[in-house]
Amino acid sequence: MFRKISKRIKKTIKQISESRLLVLILIFCFLYAVLINRLFGLQIVKGEYYMDNYKLQIRKERDLQGTRGSIYDRNGDLLAYNELAYSVTFEDDISGTEDRNETLNRIMDEVIRIVEAHGDSVIHSFGIVLDPAGNYQFTQTNETLRLRFVADVYGLRTIDELSKEQKNATAEDLIHYLCTHELYGYDLDEKKLDRQYILKMINLRYAINLNSYQKYIPTVLASDVSDETRFAIMENLDRMEGVGIETEYLRRYTDSQYFASLIGYTGKISQEEYDALDEDQKERYALSDIVGKSGIEQVMDNVLQGDRGSRVFYVDSVGKVTEEVSYVEPGAGNDVYLTIDKKLQEQTYRIIEEKIAGVVLSKLSTMMNYDPSLEKDSKDIIIPADDAYFAFIANQIIDEQHFGKEDAGASEKEVYAVYLARKTTVMNEILAELNGTTPYQSLSAEMQGYMDYMESILQSGILLSDAIDAADPTYQAWSKDESISMNQYLNYAISKNWIDTSRLNEYISSEYSDAAEVYQAILQYLQDYLSSDMNFDKLLYKYLIKSGSITGAQICAIVYEQGVLPLDEGAYHGLRTGGLDSFGWLHTQIQTLAITPGQLALEPCTGSAVVSDPNTGEVLACVSYPGYDNNRLANTMDSDYYNQLVTGLSRPFYNNATQETTAPGSTYKMVSSVAALTEKTITGDTYLSCGGAFEGVTPNPRCWSYPNGHGGLNVVDALNYSCNVFYYTVGFQFGLDREGNYDSNRGIEVLRKYAEGFGLGETSGLEIPETEPRISDTDSVLSAIGQGTNNYTVSQLNRYVSTVANKGTVYKLTLLDRTTDANGKIIKNYEPMVVSKMDNVSKKTWELIHDGMVAMINSTASFSGMGIEMAGKTGTAQQSAIHPDHAVFVGFAPAESPEIAVAVRIANGYTSAYAAEIGRDIVMANFELAEEDELITGQAAKLGASISD
Repeated sequence: MFRKISKRIKKTIKQISESRLLVLILIFCFLYAVLINRLFGLQIVKGEYYMDNYKLQIRKERDLQGTRGSIYDRNGDLLAYNELAYSVTFEDDISGTEDRNETLNRIMDEVIRIVEAHGDSVIHSFGIVLDPAGNYQFTQTNETLRLRFVADVYGLRTIDELSKEQKNATAEDLIHYLCTHELYGYDLDEKKLDRQYILKMINLRYAINLNSYQKYIPTVLASDVSDETRFAIMENLDRMEGVGIETEYLRRYTDSQYFASLIGYTGKISQEEYDALDEDQKERYALSDIVGKSGIEQVMDNVLQGDRGSRVFYVDSVGKVTEEVSYVEPGAGNDVYLTIDKKLQEQTYRIIEEKIAGVVLSKLSTMMNYDPSLEKDSKDIIIPADDAYFAFIANQIIDEQHFGKEDAGASEKEVYAVYLARKTTVMNEILAELNGTTPYQSLSAEMQGYMDYMESILQSGILLSDAIDAADPTYQAWSKDESISMNQYLNYAISKNWIDTSRLNEYISSEYSDAAEVYQAILQYLQDYLSSDMNFDKLLYKYLIKSGSITGAQICAIVYEQGVLPLDEGAYHGLRTGGLDSFGWLHTQIQTLAITPGQLALEPCTGSAVVSDPNTGEVLACVSYPGYDNNRLANTMDSDYYNQLVTGLSRPFYNNATQETTAPGSTYKMVSSVAALTEKTITGDTYLSCGGAFEGVTPNPRCWSYPNGHGGLNVVDALNYSCNVFYYTVGFQFGLDREGNYDSNRGIEVLRKYAEGFGLGETSGLEIPETEPRISDTDSVLSAIGQGTNNYTVSQLNRYVSTVANKGTVYKLTLLDRTTDANGKIIKNYEPMVVSKMDNVSKKTWELIHDGMVAMINSTASFSGMGIEMAGKTGTAQQSAIHPDHAVFVGFAPAESPEIAVAVRIANGYTSAYAAEIGRDIVMANFELAEEDELITGQAAKLGASISD
């Protein structure tokens, strides 16, 4: 049987071998062997290699933003430019797996570690920072901007989409949301991780999220890094998927503090800014672009912005470009030339700073616990030493949160020990008062301060201000009569449903709590709030300094311990041992400008000036003091610094030249003079008598010379001596009808007509934001001397005095001279723009006004020997009885043929003499009538002779 089978198999094999089928089988077997060998090589032998290259041989398309144009002054001096720098970037190619957060957090942790190890820092542009007490707080104090940020965090397109709970979310709530939310959180452990570290991680993760919908758009994690950081990142790329080093252009500003209020700064375009663009503009912008955020940078963004380019390319496993498919070079933006004279701008800034420092020194006193309300004249208000010492803490010259750190200096530790002991005592004293019935008026000044502060806390949400009946007798007893305790007031507020109990849910056990439980909840809320509130801590330090428990010497020594000033061993030792008087030390630091008025934020601490060409409207200088460093806001914003600017007591972020309004005071008297002469109320030969008070209305307004009078004056004399009674009389006569009946409204309309003629009814025309002016609408008698409700910016006063200087032509003020392309070819020249002309005013009238202003300058000793004839007018504007008056000056030179017009204001500057001296020195600097080191000494200025207001 086996033999038969064997024969059959042999026969079959013989048949197959003799047939053509064998050839086909062999061919197929060979091909299958080759295929299997190739597959084995691809998938097993070189599988990982090909997988890496398959994964990362990706075609990418990237938009390239054009290079931003530069900004120059009128003479071609550079003010804003671009600088090439290296940045650490991250391109998010990580898939949305369960361990995405873990992977991203690991990479970001590595980036932070490397960047900080080499002295650089990661971005911190997120809208939340840590305050000195270690609490999260919003950088935005503007409610609309805060809500816009909150909406962005929650991923909502508009503010209107926010729920009530989301609108009320605190900075702490948003951090918790981003750390822990199941879908959108970053999986950060708030209990285990340090708050500073959490904030750094959120800054990076949030920035990545903002770009998550744009494929292949890298997120900048750290800007302007050193070569050491760059090399360290490159060496560790294999552990940090998506991280890279790229070059970018960063915006830079020269001499930033002098120009920041004008030029502004740049930053990444927001969704809101992008949405506001029209369709044509959107073609030029992407949501990753850097744009102007304020000032000239914002106003001229469409000119400065370069044309977009693009790049299409392939990258390999390490992000290296393997092939470039196409490249369209981005275009350079156009350059902007301002009308500003860089040298004059800087000189004006320094003149203002030195003069304000001189005023501060002249008012600084060793007196403690001073009450300005006891002064009869605001000119006599002083700056007590305890206010000056406290200013170091109040305006964050020194950091009180460092007092308790391990590396704190000896004086810091001493001060901190006093603070801790006092805080415990004060909290007990406050609780005792909140449970007692001592009327507010019977409390000590210190306890009243604490009660006032706690009321302000409750008014931020617990007390429903809209529900409070201001006429309620109990409310009046608290707010006006001060005859009840806060305990009584708050319990009454609870009974009247003036309390939002929903804000106390954390402290109330049930929905149906009684009044006693609500009150206890308020007390607990206040205790918790005060325990970690840095503003309450500052209040404690204020009273500790007033009482002498913390000395001026300790505060001054801390300035050295914290490195605010370079260590002077002799001075430090003297302060520590009592060998150096702290008041003398403080006086010296202010004298030498080692500590500036802007830092101290005492009154005065701010000033402004606008200088223009009265024949064109071109602005030569527009200064706001104090300034700030816009380099720290451009590109990637320094949120901590931004918050410092926003909360700073000297308001460096506020343009005092274009946004601050005050009454013009007696500088307004040219309006009244022109009105009186043109309306034939007076002539140049009319004499009006001043006996020290005007008796036409009751109560009788007084002249500044009261109880003395000026006697009979014509309009030139009135401008020279700034006689109030002369202008009270004019304002009164404006309101008389044919029967001799006085109607203030009638007089107001006359003044309004001429104020509008001078351009005071509208903004000056400057291209940057400017507060709307206000022409007085009440009391023609007081309005005629610049009081009433008159309110103008310095820029508006400058245009007004320019109109006086050129005898009636109102120009649009401008900061723009010309624009050119990158090759210097002129695109546009900005020509002078005439807004209106005062054709109804006679040549004789203008001559009389000029004569009066020249007489005022010539009769003032501090203007003697200038070497040029100048015209000017001073003015003071009262703020309140417990604050110094604002000091104002306007003028022009040369008087005969004016080339520049000047307007100056020192807020709370005491007397217009000081503003006038600034105006004088600006004129002398412009015409080079003195050596620069005579006008600008680097020290607090000496104050000159007094000038009548």
